[in-house]
Amino acid sequence: MTDDLKALRDLARRFFEREAAPRMAAWSEQRYVDREFWQQAGKLGLLCPTVPEEYGGPGGNVLHQVVITEEQSRAVEKGWGNNVHSGVVTDYILKYGTEEQRRRWLPAMVEGRTIGAIAMTEPGAGSDVRAMTGKARREGDDYVINATKTFITNGQTADLVIVAVKLEDSEDPKAITLIAVEADQAEGFSRGAPLRKIGQHAADTSELFFDNCRVPVTNRIGAEGTGFPALMTQMPQERLILGVNAVVQTEKAVQLTLEYTKERKVFGKPLYEQQNTRFVLAECATLAKAARLFVDHCIVAIGEDRLDNETAAMAKWWLSDVQCKVLDECVQMFGGYGYMEEYPIARMYADARVQKVYGGANEIMKEIIARTL
Repeated sequence: MTDDLKALRDLARRFFEREAAPRMAAWSEQRYVDREFWQQAGKLGLLCPTVPEEYGGPGGNVLHQVVITEEQSRAVEKGWGNNVHSGVVTDYILKYGTEEQRRRWLPAMVEGRTIGAIAMTEPGAGSDVRAMTGKARREGDDYVINATKTFITNGQTADLVIVAVKLEDSEDPKAITLIAVEADQAEGFSRGAPLRKIGQHAADTSELFFDNCRVPVTNRIGAEGTGFPALMTQMPQERLILGVNAVVQTEKAVQLTLEYTKERKVFGKPLYEQQNTRFVLAECATLAKAARLFVDHCIVAIGEDRLDNETAAMAKWWLSDVQCKVLDECVQMFGGYGYMEEYPIARMYADARVQKVYGGANEIMKEIIARTL
């Protein structure tokens, strides 16, 4: 932790408390976060922190993204898709895009004028990325894309979507190519209605349709057929971000439950004075501490560019599993109130469940780990 990171943490915390918290109910109702909020965040330097100054960015690193993620999660706001925009899409363009692509797209992403998304998942292909059937064919200076993507974060509002497809004439039928689709310029591109989920209601999650969608070849990210290695290279960072969120939510759940049980009276005395309550919270606090130590280890590793795929997989599955276990115990402590949406613990509980699914299902994480043993 440096003075620079501390200052960013304070800035992010004040911003989320002041600007995000009062709008969460409205965002949940409309199923997406307002564009105005994106641009407000951009003005404060809370978008795309890894983008160098030459492309209009703050010139930070992944640790800056971790700090922003922590403070967003601490404010109990899972609806904003900045982790995908700044922590995933930005880095694909930085690492695999051309100089022209970086200069064309990154400044607007930093400012929040362009919202980014990445479209991998299909109705029949989720964690098994190579099972995707979306295709693109080359026609002169264009690619023509035919694909259906689902569960896409920022799908409803995204201006720039990196789409993973297979090329029809590829020698390798499993090879994946990444192509950026600019929504306002792509004929044949359309969106379904916002998907209605059991949690994360403010999160903009949609189906995307590409029906003979014509995109210039100059929009390809990296070389043809190199998409899968790129996806796998970026996965440790994406999974760590999910782990960071899991730890913050676990800590928050313990804090909220401790406060509640000390106030709530049962059989004439505070609930916290019941031995079962104290023991359960002791177990939850222990898990939260262990989770924090593990995620801090991973943060140090990624800061030194040595977070490997299997450790990131360990972090993703175990931290999300701990999050769900602790939240289940904490909701129980709240009794009937824990099931009421106006209580943060209830929203946190509903939001948490998908953590064990997206970013690669936890069963896939265990398979990744097992292959390295």
